[in-house]
This record gives sequence, C-alpha cells and structure tokens, in this order.
Amino acid sequence: MTTMKNTRGFASDNNAGVHPDILKAIESVNSGHVTGYGDDVYTDRAISTIKGIFGDGVDVYFVFIGTAANVLGLTAATRSYNSVICAECSHIHQDECGAPENYCGCKLLSVPTPDGKLTLEGINYHMHGFGFEHHSQPKVVSITQATEMGTVYTAEEISEIADFTHKHQMILHMDGARIANAAVTLGLGFREMTADVGVDVLSFGGTKNGMMYGEAVIFFDQALSEDFKYIRKQGMQLASKMRFIAAQFEAYLTNDLWKKNAEHANKMARILADEVAKFPEITVTQKVQANGVFATIPKEVIPILQKEFFFYVWDETTSEVRWMTSFDTAEVDIKGFVDVLKRVLKFVI
Repeated sequence: MTTMKNTRGFASDNNAGVHPDILKAIESVNSGHVTGYGDDVYTDRAISTIKGIFGDGVDVYFVFIGTAANVLGLTAATRSYNSVICAECSHIHQDECGAPENYCGCKLLSVPTPDGKLTLEGINYHMHGFGFEHHSQPKVVSITQATEMGTVYTAEEISEIADFTHKHQMILHMDGARIANAAVTLGLGFREMTADVGVDVLSFGGTKNGMMYGEAVIFFDQALSEDFKYIRKQGMQLASKMRFIAAQFEAYLTNDLWKKNAEHANKMARILADEVAKFPEITVTQKVQANGVFATIPKEVIPILQKEFFFYVWDETTSEVRWMTSFDTAEVDIKGFVDVLKRVLKFVI
C-alpha cells in the first residue's frame, strides 16, 4: 500500500498548533519597548491573574518549557543528597533524559504503577534510610496531574498523599503539564486540587493545551522560592522578553480558554476510545479521563498505521500504544483514523 503520513495524527498534543486567541495575545504586546526580564506591566498582570486563581500567598515564575519547570522546581526543593519519589512512568523519570539527576544531583526513586498514579503503599516502599548517611534522603513526592497514563487523581487522593508527605517533613510536587485536562474531568478549579489540598510546588503547563510555549513554576510554600530567581537564571530560563510568555498566560486564563480547550480535547479522546473499542482486536487499557487513549493492538498493524497517522508505542512488549487528542482535534480526524484502521485490520488480520 502506498500511503502518506497524516500529520494531524494522535502522537502528541505538542504537535498541535497555537490557539488563535494566544497568537492574538502575543501580537497585542508586540509594540513599543518595555523593560526586559519580567519587569513589565504584562508580566505583572499575568502574575496577578494567576494569583487571583491560586491565591495571593503564592510565588510565580515563568520559564520556557515543562522540563525546566519540573527540574528547577525540584532543585528549589532539594539538595544533592535528597531523593524524589515518583511514578515509574512519570515524565521526570522517563522523558527528561536524566535532567533531574543531572541538574539537581538528587536521586529519583521510581514506583511501578498500573495506572500512573502513586499510592501511599507505593510511596511507603521508599520511606526508609532517614538520617542514615549511606542512603539518599527522601525529600519530595512528585505526582503528575493528569498522569502519563491519562488518568486523574481526585482531590481527596492528592490530599491524602500531601498529608502523608507533610507528616514526614517532605514536599509534594505536582507536574501539571496537563492539569487543565484533569480540572475539566474533576469539575474543579485549579486551586481546589493544588493549594487547597496541600501541593507545595506546581509546574503549571499550557503548551499542551493551546499555548505556543511557556510554563509557570508556582510555589505554594513560599519558603521554597526564596532563592528561586537565582536558580531560574542559572537554569537558563529567565526570559529576556518575558512579556510574550506572560501575555499567553493571561489570554489562556481569561474567559475560560483553558477550560474550553481541555473540554474539547477530552471529548475527542472519549469519542476516539469509543470508536476503537468497537474493534474486537483492540483493547482500551486505561480509563480515559483526560486526553489520552491507551490501547493494545495487533503488533503487525502498528507500523502500517503509523505511516498514515503517526503515534507512539507505549509498551513494545504488550503492543500497547498511546493516542493523544488536542484542543484542535476534529471528529473528521477520528473518522479518518478509524477508516484507516478498518482497512489495515482487514488487510493484515
């Protein structure tokens, strides 16, 4: 079969473009001169908007990318002899090329999770060696909302982990690259599943939900951010023209743009899951709670499908794949994929 790869596939929500309202916001601040490095009215306004959502008692720092938000946030919370407990599938463990270990110097202690969600039992496995100089000292528990498996922690689950973490004088970090998708699923505001339930540091993302670039590191425990301006600078994440990140966040958080985008992406994931589940050869393996669909499909079908609608294989041993939807995924994209799926399965099986 001669085929052409469809670039509007389901590989990643990073592959989507930029929402028109975000582009307009960038253009709106692209006139005149303002002071660089965040000392400008647009950055002040964006930070005020974020504080209006999360509470006045937070510190907000903009960076370029999600890996930087995670790594620098963890750097602020740890010393090199500390360790971070995280899910085995977490972004900091699987997809940041060892950046946390390289930059922070700390050790990651991973926990296998069937659905991407840490539990107290999993965390407790690594809760030993305190005060013993031969052992890295557990300092941070890092959770991802929504998880890398497309599942979502409830506010109660986060609160339970936070209480456990704080009981042991540790810090709770949240990777919120897809926090908007989780908020929509739970029907909660951002504050209700972060500040109100004990999160100490948040990587607040928007790139996967319609922004061009830019993330925010939000400190609910302000003692952790005391020296963060130096950490951000040393981490090469102090934007000289910060107004262009700030303008995106203001637009993203105004008129519920974040919510509309995430609602659409989540809806498309549910439709996609429903459609692929109709095939007896396909098994959806995870609850579809955000904008990701995980499924096992016949191994021989994968490379043929990828030529037309590219996506990633999640687990080669089980032929589990990941399909991600975006704020601009259309039902016609899903129909096109399902049509190809019908043809390929009929041809191969």
